[in-house]
Amino acid sequence: MAKKKKKTEELTEPVANCNQSKVVVTVRDNQQLKVTNYDLKSINIDNLIRTIRGQKVMVDFDLAMLYGVKNKRLNEQVKRNIDRFPDDFMFQLTKEEWNALRSQIATTKTPEDEAIALLRSQFATTKDLSKIRTQPYAFTRNGIGMLSSVLGSDTAVAMNIRIMRAFTASQQIMEANAILFQRVFHLEQHQQETDEKINHILTKMDEQTPKLLPEQIFQTGCVWDAWTYVSDLVRNAKMRIVLIDNFVDDRVLSLLDKRADGVTVTIHSRFSEQFQTDLKKHNEQYPVINFVQLPHKNHDRFLILDNEVYLLGASVKDMGAGLCAVTKLQTSPEKILGLLK
Repeated sequence: MAKKKKKTEELTEPVANCNQSKVVVTVRDNQQLKVTNYDLKSINIDNLIRTIRGQKVMVDFDLAMLYGVKNKRLNEQVKRNIDRFPDDFMFQLTKEEWNALRSQIATTKTPEDEAIALLRSQFATTKDLSKIRTQPYAFTRNGIGMLSSVLGSDTAVAMNIRIMRAFTASQQIMEANAILFQRVFHLEQHQQETDEKINHILTKMDEQTPKLLPEQIFQTGCVWDAWTYVSDLVRNAKMRIVLIDNFVDDRVLSLLDKRADGVTVTIHSRFSEQFQTDLKKHNEQYPVINFVQLPHKNHDRFLILDNEVYLLGASVKDMGAGLCAVTKLQTSPEKILGLLK
């Protein structure tokens, strides 16, 4: 018994001549028969214009498809008139360029790309572009203009008009984009210059801003200077603030509210009914400030910021009223806190 022949996908050969504007493409497989009547005039030529070696070009098998001729015949006509196609009109792709282009074509997935692939296969030397042994030729705008004269058909002339218009539109888009890119570049350059000026101003401000010195002396009457200095110390705390001071009032609460979010505060001081009332009202509205009553009277005042200890020459509320100093100590906060017990 003779074996049945396995059905495979096949493409019917169209009636190809230079005057046809429509191509009937038939695809047969085991499931169904598909017939596509595709108009060459509906092809978006912009998608077939490629950039190779920094030039806008079209390759021979795409041009053959648009002209409705076999790719082999197109190249034969070019070779017969090779003196009309200098290097700036036509050049052959290298193996690397052809592999890159072939890979790009293979990844196209849109319906138009599939239709173009079917149409392209009708006019190529082989139905499978991957089997083309020699690298195709690329034609520049001038080379495409010359093709219509060597092919000698009305279809080639009409199609060349469309192609020339597509090249012109592509050039106009490039020029428009170039202007846009230039504007964006100028904006970025202006922004960079502005950023540099701002950074310069901030640097100058930082240089002119008084630094927090480890030792600071305030003469009598420098109440504001002393207040702002201690306020800056409070703002610099990252984790905790501990104040050890025999005499505190609501002004101290206002000072400690300058701390950053998340910084804990504990005041070690003598008991005072007025301060306890102020503290209670404060904690009902603002982040809590803890209070620990001193077990005995202390002569000196200390301000602990994270892991640093400052010796205060006067109570915080009275700093600057008389000659006093603030000194950063080398001892650890834990040692000072341990001595309070």
